[in-house]
Amino acid sequence: MTSTSVKRKAPDTDTSSASKTPPPVASFTSRNPPWTYLKLQLIHQPGTSTTVQSQPLDPLTVRTYLTSALSQFLGLAGSAISIDILQISPETSQRKKPNSTNKIVWIRVPCEDASAVVAALSSWIGGNPGGGVVGSVAWKVCAKGNFLGALIQGPGDDLFVP
Repeated sequence: MTSTSVKRKAPDTDTSSASKTPPPVASFTSRNPPWTYLKLQLIHQPGTSTTVQSQPLDPLTVRTYLTSALSQFLGLAGSAISIDILQISPETSQRKKPNSTNKIVWIRVPCEDASAVVAALSSWIGGNPGGGVVGSVAWKVCAKGNFLGALIQGPGDDLFVP
């Protein structure tokens, strides 16, 4: 018996896009996201002077307002909730409109504490209790979500720009 070798022709490699099959689609489901993202707006109460309203927010003031709201609503347990300040919007629109108070803050909190944080921030009024020049401020919860990209309706590139 003689053995014969059989040669096989290599498959044709066609570079046209019509013959290529798309790669398989991978799906990913995150059932328990660890973080909840909140978009907050600082609201000045009526009667607050325009000089106070025109002052930009700084991280220390934001942290003080957030901690005050949480500790007033939840006590010591509220002040222990971890909050990451992601972005504080600049006061660029202030020059165009003198009465504009568009002070936006993005924060991240643990998912299990999100409902308590929303309740604490939305019911808090801080600042000078007598009003006057300083006036009172409050937080308005503009948006809440477990995924930052879906929350800001985009890729999120502008959130982390210094």
